[in-house]
Amino acid sequence: MPLHVPPAPAPALRSVLAALGSPTAVRDARTPALQSVQGPLSPELPLPVHVLDHVSPAARATAPAGRTPRTRLAGWRFLIRSGDHAVAAADTMLTADGWAFSRFFEGPYVTATERAVRQADALGTAYQPRLLSVPELYMLTLWLHGDTDADASTGSPAPADILVPLAPAPPGIAAHRPHRVAELLPMIGLRLAPAPLLRTPA
Repeated sequence: MPLHVPPAPAPALRSVLAALGSPTAVRDARTPALQSVQGPLSPELPLPVHVLDHVSPAARATAPAGRTPRTRLAGWRFLIRSGDHAVAAADTMLTADGWAFSRFFEGPYVTATERAVRQADALGTAYQPRLLSVPELYMLTLWLHGDTDADASTGSPAPADILVPLAPAPPGIAAHRPHRVAELLPMIGLRLAPAPLLRTPA
């Protein structure tokens, strides 16, 4: 398939498999889908989760010409599949002792991620899929990186990379509509810019 899914760190995968094999971890997750599903569960489609640094217009104005916003790796996310669809997701995080299981969760981002990956497959272009989070906007996107051989734990969005906002997206940004990074990041920057102060009439 066109997507070149990067391999997750082996300890991260092992931590998720251990959590899936622990009745206590699944029960305490409070995810009804995991508790009620019948049959085997498998972690699939590992995606590195990157967090986007602040990209306000002021920050872009002071950045060197051509410099792209920086990201940092926050963890790896696995879709937990039962049969032919994902029922939940599992996050892992890097600790002082290495990669460790963080949490199970379900909700709209699980199905939105599956949908966005299918969209990306249909594009017919080779990409390395990642997730890009913008915490200030409660926004998550599927980041399609053009360098399929890149280290998935590092790097910044290139202008020609594709971002697909996942549903629910912030107001005014269409979910599941692919955007070039060079088009979407300015929109995000405007959303993050502080509101101008209103002057009181004299």
